[in-house]
Amino acid sequence: MKISGAQGIIECLLEQGVDTVFGYPGGRILPLYDAIYEGQIRHILTVHEQGAIHAADGYARASGKVGVCIATSGPGATNLVTGLANAYLDSVPLVVITGQVSTDLIGADAFQEVDITGITMPITKHNFLVKDAAALPEIMRFAFRIASSGRPGPVLIDVPSDIQMALFTFNKEEEQEKNKPRFQWELSELGSSLIDKAVAVLEAAKQPVMIVGGGVVSSGAYEQVVALAEKMNVPVVSTLMGLGSFSSEHPLFLGLTGMHGHKRANLAVHGADVVIAIGSRFNDRVTGNKFKYAEGKTLIHIDVDPAELDKNVSTHIPLAGDVKQLVTTLYERMESLNPCLWWKVIQEWKREFAAKPDGDVLSAPWMLKQVAERTKGKPFLFATDVGQHQMWAAQNLHIETPRSWITSGGLGTMGFGLPAAIGAQIAMPAKRVIAIVGDGGMKMTGCELFTAASQGLPLITIIVDNSSLGMVRQLQQLFYKQRYSESLLPVPMDFVCFAKAFGIEGTLTTTQEEFLAAFSAAVESSCPRVIIVKIPTEQIVTPMLKPNSPLDTFMDI
Repeated sequence: MKISGAQGIIECLLEQGVDTVFGYPGGRILPLYDAIYEGQIRHILTVHEQGAIHAADGYARASGKVGVCIATSGPGATNLVTGLANAYLDSVPLVVITGQVSTDLIGADAFQEVDITGITMPITKHNFLVKDAAALPEIMRFAFRIASSGRPGPVLIDVPSDIQMALFTFNKEEEQEKNKPRFQWELSELGSSLIDKAVAVLEAAKQPVMIVGGGVVSSGAYEQVVALAEKMNVPVVSTLMGLGSFSSEHPLFLGLTGMHGHKRANLAVHGADVVIAIGSRFNDRVTGNKFKYAEGKTLIHIDVDPAELDKNVSTHIPLAGDVKQLVTTLYERMESLNPCLWWKVIQEWKREFAAKPDGDVLSAPWMLKQVAERTKGKPFLFATDVGQHQMWAAQNLHIETPRSWITSGGLGTMGFGLPAAIGAQIAMPAKRVIAIVGDGGMKMTGCELFTAASQGLPLITIIVDNSSLGMVRQLQQLFYKQRYSESLLPVPMDFVCFAKAFGIEGTLTTTQEEFLAAFSAAVESSCPRVIIVKIPTEQIVTPMLKPNSPLDTFMDI
């Protein structure tokens, strides 16, 4: 049967099990939107294209599925660039479809023409410019395979408007092709010998530590990782992206490692004689001084992407391949361990660096501890923006399950939190999403509250308002002699009225009692709610590593 290119795109999306897409229409993508009008796929209209791609990103992170985003040519496509880079650095599977000028106008500087495949080449796993409608099905199917296989990532498909309208003979994906077994990773002889070497090193270790990263989440290897840690009786720390892959309530878990990590976690990594890192790429926020990071210890690095091995720190035992299978094989070959003397040291650190009382002032750490206690064991997801509140959330929330922590790690994208929370809420309607954002990031994409309201989402948005670009101000305080260049926001924004403009109830809280009342009311409500938490401008995130220093070197602040 002959159908248009646009209808072919819809058919391919349905083949892939896609039921929801995020987007914003425009002239060169109208043929596809005309096909969407039939209603076979739910379309979420956001306020801005950047909101659409961050929402698709949040949808993918929360569900484990491929997120899908649509935009028109020119500015519509370029408004997706930040979201593509964000997904690329955090290994999030997306398929992004953009409109393009008709094929006869490509290269003529036509209205709203831009070379989006050229622009996005460094920040996509792959991209396509479709020049033949008949090739669309193969490209669409291939794009989904690329996005979700190996190390996940975003794929862009640029479709000229005449290709969207052209008729071609569409053949449904054959069952044998659809059910064709995917490539199965097999352990090589070299890999097997390296695992044996890793087992020997771990069994001889006196002070081992396990680091879990975002790759544990994306690979679905969390059960295997927990089993391995329990068999080894090893302390576990997490990178920012790995939170939730190992329950914060587990007795082996020490917390966050890195620049603003818990002291007990950083000291454990620093003092370890063997570190086994799973699905972490050892970026600068995790390692501190990367040249001193591996001193006095043996590093075992497990990752699906061979390019990450030895990239940032020298690895003694590199294991590249399917994370779940590698961890399973390691578990099968390991003997149970009991590094009891090491645990005595760690328990002493736990006591020494236990959280101190917060006092009666409304602060972000206190607020987040209250949120953690009141959501413990319940079906909640957390999404954050980027800045001080993000670090406070990572330190103080209880992230108990995989895919319940959604944050921008590699790119650190302000404005990510709210639209990502919207996507997560749409992906997981049986759960409640809490977005934790700063007043700076909220001003960037806050109009996406309109999307939450129009979709009737029960999203709770907590705005940490310190009248400043908090993390920028903190760095200026510590390293720029308190010269607060353009980081203070002395003109207050009325976020209550802002929320009201979208038909959402907002509550300003300035005391602990006011916050507890507002949060309880928000949880009991099934409507979107906004809570503004007004905190002192001078509050800063602690602990903090000294720049370019080992993990045991904390700033005296």
